[in-house]
Amino acid sequence: MSKHAMSLLPRWCSRIFSVELNGAPFYFAVKEKHLGEDVPRVFREVQNRDKCYSVLVYCSRDRIKTAKFYGELKDKLLRDLPPECRLSPMSSFLPNVRDSLVKGYFLKGNSDTSSPIERLLSDLIQHDPVLVCSYSPAEDGQQWTQHMWSETASQVMDVAKGYYVVPSEAPEYHPSALNIINSDVFYSFDEAYDVMKKCGDIIPEAKAVLELLPSRVEARNKPDFPVIVIEGLDATGKTTLTESLKDTLGATLLPSPPECLSPWRARFDQEPPLIRRAFYALGNYITADQIGREGMKTPVIVDRFWHSTAAYAIATAVSGPVCNLPGEGSEVYCWPSDLFQPSLVVLLTLDPEERKRRLRNRGQGKTDEEEELDHNQLFRLRVEEAYRRISGPACVTVDASPSADRVLQQVLLLIRGKCHL
Repeated sequence: MSKHAMSLLPRWCSRIFSVELNGAPFYFAVKEKHLGEDVPRVFREVQNRDKCYSVLVYCSRDRIKTAKFYGELKDKLLRDLPPECRLSPMSSFLPNVRDSLVKGYFLKGNSDTSSPIERLLSDLIQHDPVLVCSYSPAEDGQQWTQHMWSETASQVMDVAKGYYVVPSEAPEYHPSALNIINSDVFYSFDEAYDVMKKCGDIIPEAKAVLELLPSRVEARNKPDFPVIVIEGLDATGKTTLTESLKDTLGATLLPSPPECLSPWRARFDQEPPLIRRAFYALGNYITADQIGREGMKTPVIVDRFWHSTAAYAIATAVSGPVCNLPGEGSEVYCWPSDLFQPSLVVLLTLDPEERKRRLRNRGQGKTDEEEELDHNQLFRLRVEEAYRRISGPACVTVDASPSADRVLQQVLLLIRGKCHL
């Protein structure tokens, strides 16, 4: 076992383990003694012939490489594991302790697939920064034991005769909620820039992105004209509204992410969250530079901005129901201090069924996030709530169900009242 993995052991029995099933986290812990606790929910539906394993990716000093390896490991497992094997996201963490999160995957197979699974996992621990555990039930199925694997042999290494697996209550804070800042959501240009710069040696496109960034030597003056951001899920009428506002106000319309990043979006969408989110965070600073220039000549309408970047990232990082999100007033909802603040942010909302109907009528292909919004109600609710909780500036909600003209008139009233146009 490597020294990095060994560093997790002193507080191993203080850790909580989370397995994500159907978009919600299920928790368990381990103890050296069993006091008659129930079987954790994760294991209750495991059949007698099923076998379970966990693969945790321990963090190295280079978080870029750790993030890349974590994403590549999923691809490898999906490619090389037997089709019958079920793979779920997993994590291990110290409750309410920042930067203690270790991510990984939970595997469930059966006796027919256990041999190829164990061969693959045995090979992993020989070469890769992973900690592998297997889980075995007692004969009566009322008690499960966790065993760590050695990195020098394929057999299971018995540590303190194994740890008993016991139920655990949900922690006060969702584990990912303590690891969002400058990882899933970026709150300064420098933090996002640092990630992209370190990607230069492994992702050639990162260098092209860096060349597009505005100079940070001299901050641009505040625009003379108001800047209005229109936010909302797809099919809520953003495009129609932003085009109408542009014509009505004689404004400049800017998309976010900026068009100059379009050639590389597909490339960075394939990267793990740390890298992908840094890419989109830098897009906000490019947009802010464009706002500064255009806002000296005309009002500016922006189709999405930092609210979207943050809301989707927070909702993706934190699984389960809305109550798992960081509480209102949390620092994760605070606008970056070095990013331009618009004059007004309008959030278009729409009944979910009406939004789906509009999407069908558009007949366009959906992004992965849109697919997730349609199939995972909890994800949609988390996105909508994250939008509402962001402050500095907060969103002003507008019902997008009336006609496009009525929505336009309502937004124009807001703009005239707030921006005096």
